Amino acid sequence: MNGILVIAHAPLASALRQCVLHVFPDAESHLATLDVPPNQPPDETVAQARVLMDLMGTPHTLILTDLFGATPCNVATRLVDGVRARLVTGVNLPMLLRAVSYRHESLDALVSRAMLGGTQGVMPVSVSTQQNQIRRSTHDQNHRDHQQ
Repeated sequence: MNGILVIAHAPLASALRQCVLHVFPDAESHLATLDVPPNQPPDETVAQARVLMDLMGTPHTLILTDLFGATPCNVATRLVDGVRARLVTGVNLPMLLRAVSYRHESLDALVSRAMLGGTQGVMPVSVSTQQNQIRRSTHDQNHRDHQQ
């Protein structure tokens, strides 16, 4: 089973973890998060991330960060080796839910699934009429039935 580590600007990582554990409470031991506060030295963040990876005790770790080029991503690049740990940036809730759902697959498959979940979770929504509402005819004699 793969571990998943989310490194993001505070408090995003913890917020995403809470959302995921609401859906998958059994994933708690395989999902770690690190909120990076402003002005924290990168070496300190790297050390904290290494401890979290060790605590998960999994042979492989998928690391997810929020923004390419920012401190969380730069820290994560110091943790990945392409074999035991892989990095995907641009984490969102659909990506993380997909990763947790497939954490038992190989690390390469997990990376693909996470990326697919992240992109498929982003879509335009056009709302022209309210959904699941019964439209009444203008000739309906009981036009005041909706009042309670």
